[in-house]
Amino acid sequence: MVTSTDVRLPDGGVLRAHDSGADAPGAPVLAWHHGSPQTGAPLEPVLAAAAARGIRVISYGRPSYGGSTARPGRDVASAADDLAAVAEAFGVTGLASMGASGGGPHALAGAALRPGLVRAAVTLAGIAPRTDAYDWFDGMASPDGLRAAMRGRAARAAFAETDEFDPTQFVAADYAALEGGWASLGADVGRSDAFGPDGLIDDDVAFAAPWGFDPAAISVPVLVVQGALDRVVPPAHGAYLASVIPGAELRVRPDDGHVSVLDAVPEAMDWVLAKLR
Repeated sequence: MVTSTDVRLPDGGVLRAHDSGADAPGAPVLAWHHGSPQTGAPLEPVLAAAAARGIRVISYGRPSYGGSTARPGRDVASAADDLAAVAEAFGVTGLASMGASGGGPHALAGAALRPGLVRAAVTLAGIAPRTDAYDWFDGMASPDGLRAAMRGRAARAAFAETDEFDPTQFVAADYAALEGGWASLGADVGRSDAFGPDGLIDDDVAFAAPWGFDPAAISVPVLVVQGALDRVVPPAHGAYLASVIPGAELRVRPDDGHVSVLDAVPEAMDWVLAKLR
């Protein structure tokens, strides 16, 4: 059973946090970092795969998501302190960090800045830092939100007022996943609407700005999982992350897009368990 609580932060804000195993203190722990936008509650396939492996899952909604307090101007690096606060509240002293899509950079933040807490990290379809090493936007079906974010929060908020979902972002495998095993993801995205657009706006601004840490400084094991057909976060992002993070392992799934790549979660958990042993 997943329990939820509000973790109070030093600035008076709260993070709505979730724990699948408060009664299993000896289990290996995985921190799940949600995509953009979602509520932060762990998704059913994540919980099922974790339960089959005896893994305890903790997660939280980033600021403005799922009941967490707004924090305009946050950078990606701030997720490291947020995760540390959630882990402390749940009595967790060591864990692996896994993030999908917009959660990928935030999973890496803990790996870079809290290596004593985060022992290994996984990104699935995770966006890479903006860099001149390659065309950051090349292959994105709908890059306009991130282009607006480069001009600042006001520009990204103005874009949100007229933004509409572009169905060409997803390939056939993505739609099959949303109709099948990952239907809970679509449902959670729908629930996130109740909390407004600020979480997604702040995520995009953080992605397009300096992250606050250098992925090349990560010293813990990292697995980068990427769909070759991804039109939201193109394959070049995964390749770049794997090239700059020391010792990172890249697994490219040739038939997957942005959502269907999540079918790699069980094998990514197996990788995590091997690293935590």
